[in-house]
Amino acid sequence: MKPMIISLSVLLVIALFIFFYTKQKKFGRVPNGERLERMKKSSHFKNGKFHNLSFTPQFAEGVTFGKAARESLFKRGKRRKPSSPIPSIKTNLLDLSKDQNVLVWFGHSSYFIQINGKRLLVDPVFSKNASPVPGTLKPFEGSNIFTVADLPDIDYLFISHDHYDHLDYETVMKLKPKTAKIVCGLGVGAHFERWGFNPENLIETDWYETLALEDGFTVHTLPSRHFSGRAFSRNNTLWQAYLLETPDIKLFLGGDSGYDSHFSAIGDQYGPIDLAILENGQYNELWKYIHSLPDQVLQVAVDLKAKRLFPVHSAKFALANHTWDEPLKKITELNRSFQIPLVTPMIGEVVYLRDENQPFTTWWTNVN
Repeated sequence: MKPMIISLSVLLVIALFIFFYTKQKKFGRVPNGERLERMKKSSHFKNGKFHNLSFTPQFAEGVTFGKAARESLFKRGKRRKPSSPIPSIKTNLLDLSKDQNVLVWFGHSSYFIQINGKRLLVDPVFSKNASPVPGTLKPFEGSNIFTVADLPDIDYLFISHDHYDHLDYETVMKLKPKTAKIVCGLGVGAHFERWGFNPENLIETDWYETLALEDGFTVHTLPSRHFSGRAFSRNNTLWQAYLLETPDIKLFLGGDSGYDSHFSAIGDQYGPIDLAILENGQYNELWKYIHSLPDQVLQVAVDLKAKRLFPVHSAKFALANHTWDEPLKKITELNRSFQIPLVTPMIGEVVYLRDENQPFTTWWTNVN
């Protein structure tokens, strides 16, 4: 009887610790009140959860949570992290002339866009962790050279979904005085309100909405095939992609997504697209429905009718078991059959949005 009491006591202590730990501000807030009522009006929100357009299991057929957990914990591949620093260029963003139309990647899915005088920031993660547990998902050496202090004021902050490797509490808190407006999916604004952001600066959208911004800018909010959640509640906020139309260029900001027919529908309606920024990394056959595999990423670019493809979601964090450089190696090799112009800058390297012939090096081949 005594061992059972001890075991139950230990389990109770652990449960209490987890309960109080998840009450920290960084976990955000579950949507409620008027926000929740608006969410209930979405055709994608049923039984208290958002749903993908197609049935989307967490794991592929025949894969259990236990199998996926065992592979993640005990079958980790070699070279998930580089043994030498990631090469980078520390572009001075504060000195960029506002008439320059450029993009600067910060690794993983974080990037800065300056176009037609507007400054945009997407899914910024500048802290030293992509997880709510300190020290568990550190950035690769050399990949975290930028900080919020290096950024100019931001007109629009775009958040694709509320996972920690896309919505970083520490980063957005530092961005608060620099950010004018935040665009995010339904429910995600609850996190920002808990963090003290002005509700008037939050633009929460459902899929298939169109935002007419100033100076001829238009944003279309579009579906992706993924999921959401920051604590124990899943899919209680919306994940999405964005199509940004300026007076003379179209950019697809993809966020995380598994492959599905929605990409061809987007391409048919909005294509051709000048630059598609698509996740290509942290994938696995075990969860192929929520993260695209490299060959699928190339097909997505075809479906979108993209003139150029920028593969992101790699080179900063090890969230899957593939080698750190496999995403870039694979997509480059597979692209011999597709022949889509690839945008593959080093972290911090300037990408010129109107230069379709800008050359890029295979910089990852020089890293161990």
